[in-house]
Amino acid sequence: MEDKVLRKLFLGFIHIHILHHAKEHPIFGVWMLEELREHGYNISPGTLYPILHSMESDGLLKREDRNVEGKIRKYYTTTEKGNMVLKEARAKAYELFKEIKD
Repeated sequence: MEDKVLRKLFLGFIHIHILHHAKEHPIFGVWMLEELREHGYNISPGTLYPILHSMESDGLLKREDRNVEGKIRKYYTTTEKGNMVLKEARAKAYELFKEIKD
């Protein structure tokens, strides 16, 4: 039961994390999985890739396919909408942090 609740909460954090990095530079799935693991989010590719696809469908990310060593790798960067959502999410997260930090 607790795992389900935490998972739902952390999925929002993961979305913000993806937007943050995709704004800084183009990201791809395997790199993002490793980055999230460094921050304690242990998610599978079966969880991450649908998130990336839905964020692209929602207009938050744009995808560029690149040929890397003979394989097509999908790179994601934020759209203008993604940047606006990230800005608002940062503000809300900061307000929440100030309230719950103690």
